[in-house]
Amino acid sequence: MNVGQARAAMSDYDFCGMSAEHLGALAVELASRWEARCESERCDRRGASRRREAGAGPKYGLAFVDRLLVTLVHLRTGLTHAALGVIDEVGSSTIGRAIVGIRPLLAERGFTGPGQPGLRLRTLEDVFAYAEAERVTLRIDGTETQVRRPQAGRPSRRSFVSGKRNQNTIKTTTLSDGQGRTLFSGALRPGRMHDQTAVRNEGIAEQFHQHPGVKAAVDRGYRGLASEFPGQVSAPPRKPKAPLTATGP
Repeated sequence: MNVGQARAAMSDYDFCGMSAEHLGALAVELASRWEARCESERCDRRGASRRREAGAGPKYGLAFVDRLLVTLVHLRTGLTHAALGVIDEVGSSTIGRAIVGIRPLLAERGFTGPGQPGLRLRTLEDVFAYAEAERVTLRIDGTETQVRRPQAGRPSRRSFVSGKRNQNTIKTTTLSDGQGRTLFSGALRPGRMHDQTAVRNEGIAEQFHQHPGVKAAVDRGYRGLASEFPGQVSAPPRKPKAPLTATGP
C-alpha cells in the first residue's frame, strides 16, 4: 500500500469519523498552528531563531495531513500505533510522536456537541455542563501514548514509566458519550500516575460535585471515583477472590 492509498483508506468516514469536506477544512485550520508550534519548539532547542531557509534539514516521517489522520483514526477506532505504522509504512514510534503532537491542537480547538454544530466543548466544565443539560451519560477513560525516554537527569524521569505497559508513556483523559463520540481529550500526565490520582489533579471529582445530575461509566482504574459517587458513577464489579485451597502437610 503506497502513501496515497493509505491516506485514502484512513480518510474514509468509517475510519476518521469525518466527511472529506470537514476533514479538509480541519487540516487547513490546524496546519499553520502545527507548523508554528513546531518552529517554536525548534527555536527553544536551538536557543535562537532559524538560521537556514525553511524546508532545510531532516524531513518529517509523516506529512501534517497524515499525522492528523492517524490521530483521528486512533481516537475513533483505538487502533494501536503498530497497526497504524503498518498502514503508513513507518515505525510505531513515529505514529506515537505524531499523535502526541496533534492531540493538543484538537483539544485546544474543542469538540463539537453532537447535533449542535455551533457548540464547542473545550474544557471539563463545558463537557459536564453539556452532559447535565442533555442528559448524556459520559464514558471516562485514560489512554496511554508511548513517548521518547526523557533525557537523563530530568526531574521525575521515572514518573513516565507506565506500570501497565512498562514503557515511557503519557496518559490522556478522554470523555465520550454513549456512542463513542469524543467530547474531551486532554489533561496530559506522566504514565506512572494512577488514574485515580489523576481524577484529583484534573478536577473531575469536583465536576461531579458541581453537576450532581451527571452520570458516567468508568473502567476499573476509576473505581475509587465510583465509590465516592455511587449514584453517579458506575464501574465494573470487582472480580471475586479465588477460594483458598488446602495445602498438604
